[in-house]
Amino acid sequence: MAQPIVTMKRYELKYVLTEKQTESLKKGLEGHMKIDEYGLTSIASLYFDTPDRRLIRNSIEKPLFKEKIRLRSYGLAKDNSTVYLELKRKAYGIVYKRRVATTEKAVEKFFVNNGEISADGQIAREISYFKGYYGNLAPSCLIIYDRTAYYEPGGDLRLTIDYNPRYRSNALNLSTSMEGNGLLPEGSTILEIKVQEAMPLWLTELLAKNGIYKSSFSKYGEAYKRQMTKKEGVNYV
Repeated sequence: MAQPIVTMKRYELKYVLTEKQTESLKKGLEGHMKIDEYGLTSIASLYFDTPDRRLIRNSIEKPLFKEKIRLRSYGLAKDNSTVYLELKRKAYGIVYKRRVATTEKAVEKFFVNNGEISADGQIAREISYFKGYYGNLAPSCLIIYDRTAYYEPGGDLRLTIDYNPRYRSNALNLSTSMEGNGLLPEGSTILEIKVQEAMPLWLTELLAKNGIYKSSFSKYGEAYKRQMTKKEGVNYV
């Protein structure tokens, strides 16, 4: 079995697709990319933030540099399930991810009681520094979606399609359920293209043929806007 990836550096391009565009895209991928061994997988990401939501407020202003911290599980987590605490940074269009394997209980202790997040290591130290820098970080929003991931045999191109992206602002853990409030119209999906260099010509042509254009959609950002609209009674800009 392949070793889990703990560091990543790549460009991530996002697109919001209609149901028709999604089906056409999937047909166009045949012969170029394959679905990975996990197939359709439910993913939950628990985002941590300051009491005044400093991290997400900064992110939606689209600065040249932004960063987030989240706890991710693949499927519903159990007491001793392996989950991943991730630092996600974006600088000048390049996304950097650093993560450690841990458990939900260890993360809770880490943020509340300053317990150890994992064995000593550079990534663990970076996460500890991040927590110390921002201070009082706590669960802010849970993002859930059902993902199919594609890979290019012999290449570094990766592509994911996220179905039924949803969120919730209560029961902020990875073990209660995979339920949440929808973030997109029914049938719409989020396409993410992950490349280290240039996108191949065939994929560029496939996107153009189907009228698929780049978007700046952020699941956590959209959830935050909806939370603020509900709280304040006005549209958040």
